[in-house]
Amino acid sequence: MREFVRRLGLPGLQDIHTHFMPRRVLDKVWAHFDSARPLTGLEWPITYRYEEEKRLALLRALGVVRFTAMLYPHRPGMAEWLNDWSAGFAARTPDCLHTATFFPEEGVHRYVREAVERGARVFKAHLQVGGYDPGDPLLEPVWGLLAESGVPVVTHCGSGPVPGRHTGPGPIGRVLARHPRLRVVVAHMGMPEYTPFLDLAERYPELRLDTTMAFTGFGERLAPFPRAELSRLAALGDRILLGSDFPNIPYPYAHQLHSLEALGLGDDWLRAVCHGNALRLFGPPAGS
Repeated sequence: MREFVRRLGLPGLQDIHTHFMPRRVLDKVWAHFDSARPLTGLEWPITYRYEEEKRLALLRALGVVRFTAMLYPHRPGMAEWLNDWSAGFAARTPDCLHTATFFPEEGVHRYVREAVERGARVFKAHLQVGGYDPGDPLLEPVWGLLAESGVPVVTHCGSGPVPGRHTGPGPIGRVLARHPRLRVVVAHMGMPEYTPFLDLAERYPELRLDTTMAFTGFGERLAPFPRAELSRLAALGDRILLGSDFPNIPYPYAHQLHSLEALGLGDDWLRAVCHGNALRLFGPPAGS
């Protein structure tokens, strides 16, 4: 890991898709992955199933200089208290981007506005787990606020590992048609709908994609990335961002990096994906 960072001449990795959340919520997430085989056909062991302080120490030891606390509700009434927890986590963890979330419910525009005013730098929207339509009228002012403020939203909108009622490029594409300046970061490269999400990225200059689990051995077993699209991936190199899903990954963290390197897109592409693109999107990490 450190050798990878040194070879590329980077000050560190910027991983925009890592998970920190209240322990009782994280335990439920881990329980879901423990029973994932009937859904995915694959065992999903959690490689970094440790207490919070050990997970933070490990992430830093791996060379990650900035990360996120991706958290998300699955029902009404959760998002606001998750945002309160995340604000406290960001305050005591300066190398973590202040992360927030939302759900289509009464009051959502108010608490998203409050989160932005409190310093939220990135949001997470999980259409698969939340089971909601991003075009829900309750969310229309939220998308407008995020587009106007320029705060990115990492969105699990692809249909992997299993489809949801509102996953795929269509629902989020209709939101982008109304809010073309919205800084959506498509999680997991849009797995398995890689090509349609690359189409959206070419249509909307503010759309980005993160690498989370894509190109890895595990990801390739779930949904292989079409090698015919590598040239498009190279051309969009200024809008691809490193994501890992740490700690909820069934392999060592370094495997994601080696999988990116194995694409053969060159060191400049790797530097942009692993550090430079996040630097341009979020500015310098705290203390740099």
